[in-house]
Amino acid sequence: MILEFSEKGIVFFPDPYVMGTPADYGLKYEEVWFDAADGVKLHGWWVPRAGAPVLVWFHGNAGNISHRLENIKLLHDRVGVQVFIFDYREYGRSQGRISREGTFRDAAGAYRYVTETRGVPGPEIMLFGRSLGTALATDLAAQAPCRALILESAFTDSSEMAKLMAPFLFDWRPAVPYDNLGKIDKVKVPVLVIHGSDDEIIPVDMGRRVFAAANEPKELYIIPGAHHNDTYVVGGKAYFERLKAFIFRAEKNQ
Repeated sequence: MILEFSEKGIVFFPDPYVMGTPADYGLKYEEVWFDAADGVKLHGWWVPRAGAPVLVWFHGNAGNISHRLENIKLLHDRVGVQVFIFDYREYGRSQGRISREGTFRDAAGAYRYVTETRGVPGPEIMLFGRSLGTALATDLAAQAPCRALILESAFTDSSEMAKLMAPFLFDWRPAVPYDNLGKIDKVKVPVLVIHGSDDEIIPVDMGRRVFAAANEPKELYIIPGAHHNDTYVVGGKAYFERLKAFIFRAEKNQ
């Protein structure tokens, strides 16, 4: 119980201060408020692009959606997608207190918002998880309809990350674990695994193992020289072309 309670500042680093909006990058957008599966009020942005695939983004464990603005702009313009990105509870303007259980409820609420409120059919949604968000995207893809799953900087599971980051918690097994490695084989849609070769937070070997456990069709994209937070910067034009091509194939082979 103590370990679970103390994960804020160890696993989760929420920032309540939203530093800008997509309008600062010349993007049209909608402020969105919706309920998590347990009723907690969450905040997000819908960045539209007429007729384009819908990318639902589950971000990493630090900051909030405003720290992804440049990346949102590039995905919208270069990949040609409309983006729904939201903050987990206690991040940005979202209410509640962060917890593992809560993040799964937040993910479920986001999926329900896109499918029920926005009216986007589940089989047309692209799920995109980054770092911590890969666990939420994988969990959803394993149990809910979607078009494809994109995992960037994916880790294997909670216990291995704890062993890596805090060796003194060697036998720690959280009551509600994150488990990409144990769930990825339940995903039946195309999977793209992206990882920086020099990721200093989540070793590239973890991404390779998640990829190896995934079903076909699947693709692995290792970005030479990229670290944990600069994949799209180091990858540059090739990064966005790879994403666009994967999404195009997933759309074509529906």
